[in-house]
Amino acid sequence: MKITEWLDACRDLAASEVGVDGAIIYLRNASACAAVVGPDAALALADAVPRLAVSAGPHAALTLLAAAPDVARRLKDGQSFTEWLRVVGQVAERTPESVGLLLEHSADMLAEFDVRMFEAWALGGIRDAEGVAEKRLKVFALLDRGPQRRLVREADELFFADIDRQLKAFLMALWRMAPPIRTINDVNFDRPRRASFAGHIIRVPKSFRGFAGRQATDVFYAALAHIAAHLQFSQQRFPVGSLKPVQVALTSLIEDARVEHLAMRVYPGLRKLWLPFHVAQPSGALAAPLLMARLARALIDPGYEDDNGWVQKGRELFVADPDGWSNPAMSRTIGGLLGNDLGQMRAQFNAKTYAVEPAYRDDNQGLWDFGDAAGSPEEQDTILESVRFDQVDDKSRPDRERNTQDDSDADGSNHATLVEAREEIGAPTARYPEWDYLIGQDRPEWTTLAEYVAAPGRAQRIDESLERHSQLVYRITTLIRSAKVSRPLRLRRQPDGDRLDLEACIDAAINRRLRVAPDPKVYAKLERRFRDLSVLLLLDASQSTNDIARGINTSVLELEREAAALLAHAMAGLGDPFALHAFCSDTRADVHYYRIKDFDAPYDASAKARLAGLKGRFSTRMGAALRHAGRELAGQMSYRRLLLMISDGEPSDVDVADRQYLVEDARRAVMSLTHLGVDVFCVGLDAGGDNYLTRIFGRRNVLQVDRVERLPEKLPMLYFRLTV
Repeated sequence: MKITEWLDACRDLAASEVGVDGAIIYLRNASACAAVVGPDAALALADAVPRLAVSAGPHAALTLLAAAPDVARRLKDGQSFTEWLRVVGQVAERTPESVGLLLEHSADMLAEFDVRMFEAWALGGIRDAEGVAEKRLKVFALLDRGPQRRLVREADELFFADIDRQLKAFLMALWRMAPPIRTINDVNFDRPRRASFAGHIIRVPKSFRGFAGRQATDVFYAALAHIAAHLQFSQQRFPVGSLKPVQVALTSLIEDARVEHLAMRVYPGLRKLWLPFHVAQPSGALAAPLLMARLARALIDPGYEDDNGWVQKGRELFVADPDGWSNPAMSRTIGGLLGNDLGQMRAQFNAKTYAVEPAYRDDNQGLWDFGDAAGSPEEQDTILESVRFDQVDDKSRPDRERNTQDDSDADGSNHATLVEAREEIGAPTARYPEWDYLIGQDRPEWTTLAEYVAAPGRAQRIDESLERHSQLVYRITTLIRSAKVSRPLRLRRQPDGDRLDLEACIDAAINRRLRVAPDPKVYAKLERRFRDLSVLLLLDASQSTNDIARGINTSVLELEREAAALLAHAMAGLGDPFALHAFCSDTRADVHYYRIKDFDAPYDASAKARLAGLKGRFSTRMGAALRHAGRELAGQMSYRRLLLMISDGEPSDVDVADRQYLVEDARRAVMSLTHLGVDVFCVGLDAGGDNYLTRIFGRRNVLQVDRVERLPEKLPMLYFRLTV
């Protein structure tokens, strides 16, 4: 039977687009495949070749036949071989020009990955290079190994997430501080990443490459202990002024040593934590980074001997006045002197490649203020990555905010340029994963969320809206007051109820035996007598909310604003803890998040002004905003926690072409919040939004409202669902 099927397959191949040449190659290679992965897999190869010829061309189909024997020898399993053919077909459907390179390198990739990871790499590479053919070809030619590296986790590599609770407890025990700690998405595999701090927010790499075992754990503890010393003893930032990059680096080095010595005065054992990472030796080339590493060791290791005059001078200046360690000005003074000497020595210093050593020390971003910097922007950005870049206006992206300072270039091309800081400045606060349904995996730390200060508007605008809808205010307040959202209480010894109270019945029976009139209150019932609900109202403030809603001469954003004002007024009057936030997005690198009112803040004129000043901008990357709002809400100690989103449209962003991608990510975010005990509902202001909104939130958790007047008709359903 197999022989007959095999002969039929050969005839079909000869009659297909690959022709007789393809059939001959199959005759040669199919037996080699069948010997390793079985005859069924060899027949599956024959079926895959004509399909690939149609989608990607005859040359790609012939490449598949040539690659099949090597892949079969790598996989040694018929099912895995068939799965590989399926992945090749998926890539051919999406990017037919890339499938040839994929086939050429399949055997090499399968030597490193199993088929499941191979699929994640291939589809992830397509996603990373979405819309950019050149970048996609580099991925499949193995010239860009970014997607490949993201899938590889070395056996001994330790990630921050593995020990984050221990590290936070360590900081609390050491200095009684609990600063927010965020991880850095390390995308540059050629340059070592260092920890960082800004204000009281600490950022650490997801892992420290090159450290394994006990040292992998210790480097995290050493890094956090070092930054905590800065937070404790580096009270203010240094102005850059006219300092050169090498002087900035040396001042930072002296400041690192100064705060460590002050910390070791309090906790002498910290020396044992930091010292093992200082491995510089008193030899080697006289390049500035090597000399600076030697100086760093000389300042912390009393037993270290170095015959270099510059290193000796640095140590002598530092230890000459231990009482002066309490004054940060000494770091600026010594750093400037040593920088001048290093310049006279003609020691090579490349600011673009310099990385602080040893690895546990931070990049010193938190030490410097570039407000009055006189140096070049390139030098500032290289040393501390603190200069803001914006993109010149792209006429093909109307939803992007336009830079009006320079509408056109001489050559008409787009490029990154330095501009003055906008009125609205955001602080990166968190990084969140994003679910890729194609590969069935979270892309870790894929989106960056930045919190922005909402520009204030006219607070009276909100009060005027409430006056226009005075009847609605009363109806909504009455509705919310009547909803007893809390844990049900069991009331015993009631005159009526839905069940008997066993203890009351026993007492009544005893009284009857004693010929005493029994108490008629022998019933029990469940009742909610108070409110225990926290609500976070999340508004979609994307560009599309500026559109006029159907049937009325009002923008969608104005509808959102009025609905939020009605709900906020009612909840504030009842004393329910609630927060009012908004979001939009400008690619995955900048999800804007606005705090109009927080849980612990009053709903006053300032909050109303921020709500009135909210503007529709950019796009709608819903998943990251949901995750951030849900994390905020999960910290509320309430019986029920409600995340209520008001949105007008489907998730979208300018860097995503696949419409389903952001829908599936938002759905994943909702599912994860449900597991945290957060109820997520959506009030949809898009009459045609049933399809994607029900996909994201579930049919029971979506309310479609096209006019604010209909809000009271819909809200009873929402609050009813919370009480069941």
